Amino acid sequence: MPCHKRLKKGQQPAGIFQVFFLSVDVHILHGFQICPAAHALQRFFRYACAIGACGEGMGTSLSGYFGMMSFFSFAKQKINIVLLLILAVLLLFTYVYPVIIHYDAAVDPYINLMDSTAKHLGPKAAMAKFGNNIHWIFGSGSAGQSTFDAVWYGSSISVSLALVCALINMTVGVVIGAVWGFSKKVDLFMTEVYNLIANIPSILLISVIVLIMSASFWTMVFALTITGWIGIAYFIRTQVIIIRDREYNLASRCLGTPITRIASKNILPFMTSVIVTLAAAEIPSYTSYEVFLSYIGMGLKDMSLGKLIEASQNAMQTPGWEIEFWTPVAVASIITVVLYVVGQNLGDASDPRTHM
Repeated sequence: MPCHKRLKKGQQPAGIFQVFFLSVDVHILHGFQICPAAHALQRFFRYACAIGACGEGMGTSLSGYFGMMSFFSFAKQKINIVLLLILAVLLLFTYVYPVIIHYDAAVDPYINLMDSTAKHLGPKAAMAKFGNNIHWIFGSGSAGQSTFDAVWYGSSISVSLALVCALINMTVGVVIGAVWGFSKKVDLFMTEVYNLIANIPSILLISVIVLIMSASFWTMVFALTITGWIGIAYFIRTQVIIIRDREYNLASRCLGTPITRIASKNILPFMTSVIVTLAAAEIPSYTSYEVFLSYIGMGLKDMSLGKLIEASQNAMQTPGWEIEFWTPVAVASIITVVLYVVGQNLGDASDPRTHM
């Protein structure tokens, strides 16, 4: 649609500014059509609406432009590039390295089980016994297994758990939170649900679910997501309430724009940085949950980072064996901190106010 044309009869305005201009055209200028100045101002408003309607067809390109500007804003900080490189290396070792070496969690940890001289070796002693290769740079564990290989295999389980839980909780939380913030009937019901669930200690609820069910990967996902979305939904609901009554949204509602369109076009894009920042805090928190629950004996049966820490806790107080404990602790800490900082900085970069 050429930008110099007016909106067609019955055509809905495409966005925030179009709605505002058209509402001014209809409501403020009504009754002043005979005034030449009003005619000129009216033409200006209609021209602005037409430009906005053209933007409807360029939604993809505008979104791409915003994404590009967000990336440039993120990449301006050299520390962000360094953190991205660290994150790329961590993910490479987490997901690619175990595949390359064909790590088998049922076999590899027990290859040297009957060799008493291969157990609890430091990096220097392990390389002297098995040769100078990457597998033994962190020494060997209680069963003579490679600590380096075990840590990265455990990282793949822990990080996958965190990503799956974050995806489920963020999706459910954002959708329900948006509806919760718009509908007063839903608000009354969900507020009571939130007050009930929020008073139950999350660690206690997760522990009970894991004890009742088998401690498998999907059991842990279920335990972390059954109520994990409620806090996210409440936060999104609060943000929606703040934004929904702004002038351009009130104008859209007066013109009959559907609530779903207002939410998807006017509100959720405005909250991009908020959602990214929230996700940045959620992903590391699930890794921490898994490590803590496994450390106290209520976590996964699989050899995750938490399970490795729990299995090697006796080595923490034994001279010469400390590296068995501190290696998975250090890797878990680095992963959570890097994910959090990268997510926070990405959230700041996706805030439109940083592009002004």
